[in-house]
Amino acid sequence: MDLDWSALGQVTAVSIGVTVAVVVVFALGVLGLARHEGAQEEGGGTSSLGMAQAGLCFLACAAVVAYGIYLIVPQFH
Repeated sequence: MDLDWSALGQVTAVSIGVTVAVVVVFALGVLGLARHEGAQEEGGGTSSLGMAQAGLCFLACAAVVAYGIYLIVPQFH
C-alpha cells in the first residue's frame, strides 16, 4: 500500500515541477516580447535578442504541450 502512495507522490512532484518550469519559460518569453516592444518604442529600433528569446521560449512551451498530447492520445503511439 505504501508503494501506491509513493508513486502518487512522485507523479505529483514531477507534475508540479514541470508546470512551474513551463510557466517560468513562458514568462521569459513574455519578457522577451516586452523587451522587443520597449526597444521599438524607445528608439524606433528592434531588439533581435528579445524576439529570439521570445521565439525560443514559446517554441519550448509548444514542444512540452505537444509531448503531453502525444503521451495522452493513444492513436499517436
